[in-house]
Amino acid sequence: MHILLTFILTTFLLLPTSADGATQSFEQWLFELRAEALQRGISKNIVAQALSNIEPKERIIELDRKQPEGRLTFAQYYKRVINKKRVSEGRRLFRKHKALLNKVSEQYGVQPQYLVALWGIETSYGNNTGGFGVVEALATLAYDGRRSEFFRKELFSALEILNQGHISPARMKGSWAGAMGQNQFMPSSFQNLAIDFNKDGRKDIWTSLPDVFGSSANYLSSNGWKEDERWGRRVKITQTISDNKLGLDTKKTLAQWQSIGVRLPNGASLPNIDGFMASLIQPDGAGTDAFLVYDNYRVIMRWNRSIYFATSVGLLADQIAG
Repeated sequence: MHILLTFILTTFLLLPTSADGATQSFEQWLFELRAEALQRGISKNIVAQALSNIEPKERIIELDRKQPEGRLTFAQYYKRVINKKRVSEGRRLFRKHKALLNKVSEQYGVQPQYLVALWGIETSYGNNTGGFGVVEALATLAYDGRRSEFFRKELFSALEILNQGHISPARMKGSWAGAMGQNQFMPSSFQNLAIDFNKDGRKDIWTSLPDVFGSSANYLSSNGWKEDERWGRRVKITQTISDNKLGLDTKKTLAQWQSIGVRLPNGASLPNIDGFMASLIQPDGAGTDAFLVYDNYRVIMRWNRSIYFATSVGLLADQIAG
């Protein structure tokens, strides 16, 4: 082993290095990657299992390059990700796993309905976690060069996860971009925030619901989740509000929003909570659905920086809990 490692590292040091595969064949690039993985302490066995018999996948490059044919409106996006079946299934699973969800909630201070809503929107409650080999997907994207630095870091994080024994290379499946498990953590998020909630020695977000819920809750909690607050709420705008008051960059108290014509959907006054701050958003623009969003909404956007995603998670959570 010592002789093999010395040979590979010596050869690696003599080869020209490149941040991506722009000037190298994939075979040469992969050879250097294996050498660096060994140098970083990844075991020979994991390097052999994870970094053998892989090749760039054109389908992954296509998906990375693909541009949507037209911008979805929020209304269209919402219909895609939330329907009667997803709501009813979320309510069923919310009841089924109530004891576990409550245990996780007590430890991390995250209300259970948000954990189920994230689970539902990310992978349809674990039914669609992605069928790509995570290492091969990340190697493809790291070699491709468009975002090579980011994906190279994620690739080494994935190898560390394998090296720690949380999952086997054959079972490390995920999305084309390397998001893994039932809550679609990128490898770096896994390393920083995944939790072995059932204390079996592995952080298993692929098959262990305690670890899935615990890891999601730890992610939200670590990013500032407030257990005594909701994500936001649907509201009605009763008078014209200038565009410069809309968006996450503007915060006002509920009393201030009330004073300029924001009401609950039934026309009632907003809650009277002294000093409570909120932002007003209209994802589809003037005359469409409006929402007051709070600090927890911003935490959801740390998970996925999409107003469509964060709003849908909040709305699904409300329906699951309601």
